[in-house]
Amino acid sequence: MDARTPVGMRKEAQAGAAISAAYRPASSPETDAAAPPTAAVPAPQEPGAAEPNVPETAPAVSGRDLRLDLFRGLALWFIFLNHIPNNVLNWFTTRNFGFSDATEIFVFISGYTAAMVYGRQMEQHGSFVTSARILRRAWQLYVAFIFLFVVYLAEISYVIGRFSNPLYAEEMGALQFLSEPDVALVQALLLKFRPANMDVLPLYIVLMASFPLVLWCLKRRSDLTLLASFVLHLCAGQLGWNLPGYPDDRMWFFNPFAWQFLFAFGAWCGIGGSDRLSFLVQSRLVFTAALAYLLVSLAVVVSWWWPPLEGLVPESIGEWIYPISKTDLAPLRLLHFLALAIVVVRLVPEQWSGLRSPLLRPMILCGQNSLEIFCFGVFLSFAAHFVLNEIVGTLSMQILLSVTGIMLMVGLSILLSWYARVERVHAARKG
Repeated sequence: MDARTPVGMRKEAQAGAAISAAYRPASSPETDAAAPPTAAVPAPQEPGAAEPNVPETAPAVSGRDLRLDLFRGLALWFIFLNHIPNNVLNWFTTRNFGFSDATEIFVFISGYTAAMVYGRQMEQHGSFVTSARILRRAWQLYVAFIFLFVVYLAEISYVIGRFSNPLYAEEMGALQFLSEPDVALVQALLLKFRPANMDVLPLYIVLMASFPLVLWCLKRRSDLTLLASFVLHLCAGQLGWNLPGYPDDRMWFFNPFAWQFLFAFGAWCGIGGSDRLSFLVQSRLVFTAALAYLLVSLAVVVSWWWPPLEGLVPESIGEWIYPISKTDLAPLRLLHFLALAIVVVRLVPEQWSGLRSPLLRPMILCGQNSLEIFCFGVFLSFAAHFVLNEIVGTLSMQILLSVTGIMLMVGLSILLSWYARVERVHAARKG
């Protein structure tokens, strides 16, 4: 179980300081997604995995809340950077300044966009047709996972054999595959075996596979459905409910019974719940409280790796709040994400002109092609990790590899957007 603790962060900080001194098809139902309600809470935020939007010709699309794409793209960049160990730039991602990280952003926006798109389709085409489309989407995600699994392990296996460094097998979670490839492959098909950095995608597959029922319930009893989701989240954390992994002594890194609440909450907002929360989002008191919580969270997290603040959290309080589990989406992480969402929605309104700035277009395009970009990012992050370990790990190389990786991700998103536009023009001419 992953948990954030002062000791773990301090070790990571010391390691970083030492180095620094070192398939998703081109189109899907999401293409025509309408804008969410004006008072929506499209939080900042990917697999990883998020409900990927279909690429648009340009970010400035009328009737579309570009904040969703913007922050999903940002989350994808952060996930890529976080997957490169001993990289100075991952010290500038959200995980080092608060309890939550890019995963919460990714999952929330996934639920939001899924409900926004498929909720409208359920009204137009009925539950049966919409459920079939959702399950088709889940199947596409599953195929993407298997493809990524094969390519990723091929990359890892080549590096291990070529450079005679077996440590990569253990570090990247590929040891079982190399020792028992037949068993590991079957376990991967069952989503139980996942090499390092691939855990978000299986989580998203499970969330989408169960979404037809969740969406049907949300469309009829939205508040009761959200309450039931929250109760399941609490039970998962308190009773230790989780899905088994492989090897048999492991569990899912992202507990689906816990993380489903954030996805369901995003879906609840996407079908209109955000309108009902607008009075809270616009409240000065709530904004102040959210900002204060973010500052307290910042101080606590910084105290984990900055010696002058060591001991900031009294031992009695530390025993109560630690560990801040990422696996079970601990309450402090959930509250931090909600506070961050409130602050960002207030500071970045839906009609903010900057959303149509050429400077933000690369990030938006990545957010509109999230599945492909996530998979590509996983591949690139290991390549960067290999270069830093085996060739040169200087500060300049860390920055160069990080920037190059993001540029390649942007390049792929531009290519995918161009291809989607060509397909739409071709389809229009045939019609």
